[in-house]
Amino acid sequence: MNILEGLNGPQREAVTTTEGPLLVIAGAGSGKTRVLTYRIAYLIKEKNVSPYNILAITFTNKAASEMRERVEKQLNISVRNMWISTFHAACVRILRDGTERLGYKSGFVVYDTSDSLALIKSCMRDLNLDPKFYEPKGILHTISRAKDRLVAPGVFEKEMSSDFRGKNVARIYKEYQRRLKELNAMDFDDLIMKTVELFKNNEDFLLQYQNQFRYILVDEYQDTNRAQYELIKTLSKKHGNICVVGDDDQSIYGFRGADIRNILDFERDFPEAKVIKLEQNYRSTQNILNAANNLITHNKGRKGKKLWTDMEGGADIVLFEAEDERMEARYVVSRIVDLMNRGFSTSDMAILYRTNAQSRVFEEELAQDQISYRVVGGQRFYERKEIKDILAYLRVIQDTSDEISLLRIVNEPARGIGEKTIEQLTGYARMNGISLYEAAKAADYAGLSSRQAKNIFSFINMIDELRSFKDDMSISALIELVLKKTGYLDILKNENTPESEARIENLNEFINAAREFEKDNPDLILEDFLTNIALMSDIDSLEEGEGIVMMTVHSAKGLEFPVVFLVGMEEGLFPISRALDAPEDMEEERRLCYVGITRARERLVITYSKTRNLYGRTVVSSPSRFIKEINIAVPSKETVRTNTFTTHERDSSPSFNSAYSVGMKVTHKMWGPGIIVQVKDMGSDKELAIVFQSVGFKKVSANIAPLKIEEG
Repeated sequence: MNILEGLNGPQREAVTTTEGPLLVIAGAGSGKTRVLTYRIAYLIKEKNVSPYNILAITFTNKAASEMRERVEKQLNISVRNMWISTFHAACVRILRDGTERLGYKSGFVVYDTSDSLALIKSCMRDLNLDPKFYEPKGILHTISRAKDRLVAPGVFEKEMSSDFRGKNVARIYKEYQRRLKELNAMDFDDLIMKTVELFKNNEDFLLQYQNQFRYILVDEYQDTNRAQYELIKTLSKKHGNICVVGDDDQSIYGFRGADIRNILDFERDFPEAKVIKLEQNYRSTQNILNAANNLITHNKGRKGKKLWTDMEGGADIVLFEAEDERMEARYVVSRIVDLMNRGFSTSDMAILYRTNAQSRVFEEELAQDQISYRVVGGQRFYERKEIKDILAYLRVIQDTSDEISLLRIVNEPARGIGEKTIEQLTGYARMNGISLYEAAKAADYAGLSSRQAKNIFSFINMIDELRSFKDDMSISALIELVLKKTGYLDILKNENTPESEARIENLNEFINAAREFEKDNPDLILEDFLTNIALMSDIDSLEEGEGIVMMTVHSAKGLEFPVVFLVGMEEGLFPISRALDAPEDMEEERRLCYVGITRARERLVITYSKTRNLYGRTVVSSPSRFIKEINIAVPSKETVRTNTFTTHERDSSPSFNSAYSVGMKVTHKMWGPGIIVQVKDMGSDKELAIVFQSVGFKKVSANIAPLKIEEG
């Protein structure tokens, strides 16, 4: 078999240009994985290069496995021992060979994030630093970014010399590294940093690996950080046969330490480099590619390319303006229903958003229309830790006998109430036939130490104070008070990591959910709100397997779908507000939008809303600048009456009408036949208590549950 068969011109050139530095700019959907695997196969079969002399680096274990399988299939030989691996896996192999040169003992252990976090906390205790002011997760994030830049503790200390807080972070970093070495351990970031250090200080050891790796290939080069760049540059210095494949227009991980300059400056770092551009796209229609091309030309920091395809034309890109986010979600669901009627399956469609918090209204609307969905790269809204934590607080405020919720929050956030304290209180409660909460109030008699009792009383007093406000303020205001009194929000703010920012966004969206409930149900109270969420969560849990894919644009990188809904395209949301005054961040936001557009194969629907509840308040939104930059000649802009999507035509459907009554026979989509034994008015909804033949007693929402009324 001709190893070059099936390659287009630029792909063939990228495969056969084996000597010297090579930069392959691979546009979205242009077949970069094909080029990498064919290049490895070509080196082995046509150039007689030993697999042992090739190093191929990817970013995920999945990508490495896929590449290995493709090469084996092409050559019909095993390459199990070939160096096709992630950066971290390759560095572990190298470090195992030379770890003693770094002063480590053989058999060092690799710490994962939880191990590292535990060690950070231990270091802080030894340094007598308060975790309220130096949040451990935030400290670990800062140290990780320093290691990405190859900044050792001593250098970091000098960088922070004029900043009081920074000085203490430097102290933690220094102690953390000392303890790691004492424990004969390295964290994930050390694996690359220590490998670079090993090569830098041991020329003979470096030469051994330079001689071994005569040909080096790197995938997703636009996502490399400074440490990874130095590692590759050092290893390739002797033979110079370095091939990097990437797309500067898809560099979207700056917040993780990725440095786009690595790919933009490749020709400066390797003056003899050849550049090959893969611009033929095999994924999307030309209409979609035109949108992507028009958008990305507004970035200055790029190499420049123009995607094209043999699939000319295609469906028009649809642009929809909604009055608010609820109408936006209803519109998207109505389009999904329409496409399903035309033969598309739910798994053909994806809803992409900028932040995880945006998923809530789409989840609720899909559940109401009984359309299955999957949240990829994140949990469903009401299953996210921070939401479950605050819900547990609200449940205890509502009912102190809710022991499950009480156990969840008694030390969340941490307040010095450990498992031993809980065991003693639980034993006391069981012995005296009282609730755990009542036992906590009598902590003095439960055999606790004075310190344990003090921590318990502090918690109980806080809950009692919150309970005193329950009937005198709105649910949304109560949630805000819980976040303030518990310190939950402050801790997340102090973490100052991308993860903590996402959690804060989710909590603000939870406040929005409470405000929506108050607006629609002005006479209902906390108990009704909690019941409503429980019913929604119960419906959510039914949707498994096939379904509409929902995810952030970041999570969608590398994926593709026949239909993509790119939602929330507003200034301050996409692009995100923090990028509005930072040109480099704005360019990354534009690249992120480019990634979103190029996930679509056949149809692309872009939506935005005039107003949106954002970060706990209603804001008037303006369309994202990216919509204008897309500059489609005649976009199909859909306008609809506000009330078109308010009921989903449910009024005429017996599944959603208000005629439910005690004794009525119904059939549930999953639980089968049952009889209604109680109907409770919930304002715009009804709570139905039903005894099902299959699962027994259940409470469900009349508006949400997939019920059918049976005759007779």
